[in-house]
Amino acid sequence: MKIIRKVLGELDTNCYILLDETTREAAVIDPADDAPALRAALEAEGAALRYILLTHGHRDHTLAAPALHALYPDAAAYIHPADKNGAGIYHYPPAELIPGLRYYDDGDALPLGTLTVEVLHTPGHTGGSVCLQCGDALFTGDTLFAGSIGRLDLPGATPEKMPRSLKRLAALDGDRDVYPGHMETTTLARERQGNPYLRML
Repeated sequence: MKIIRKVLGELDTNCYILLDETTREAAVIDPADDAPALRAALEAEGAALRYILLTHGHRDHTLAAPALHALYPDAAAYIHPADKNGAGIYHYPPAELIPGLRYYDDGDALPLGTLTVEVLHTPGHTGGSVCLQCGDALFTGDTLFAGSIGRLDLPGATPEKMPRSLKRLAALDGDRDVYPGHMETTTLARERQGNPYLRML
């Protein structure tokens, strides 16, 4: 398994390419706003894009999804149904902009070559926020950051659900490498110890 991070867009969104090095199948997680840069990165790896996976419906994470899907029409694009019409202060509805958009929910599992991507529904930052787990890697979108969490004051947020989502992440067995939607990579063990939002649970 190989993970490539691209920091894209005006809000420095972390976009990830998750690559199965055995089959060269790949998933792009949160394509931000630069489909050509992602295409170049995929081609440099000799990767076949199988999935476009959205952790939530905010525009800074989804803006390039329609263009990327147009470049790779056989790649299945997924979002949680609660965010299919977008979220936040900008109207950018994935369901209207991505032909054949698919929906995943808690407990779903997507095969990616020899890997499996598991879906955890973690509402709070938005009603349709998900975290994606693959082996020891946890892609948390804007649910969990290094030392912080995603904003709860934007339209579409469900702040009353965030504590349960955070408690669920904190209770995962063992450690995980945490790949958040913004800022630096961290680990679940580090966040359990030092993140004030997890410590207060």
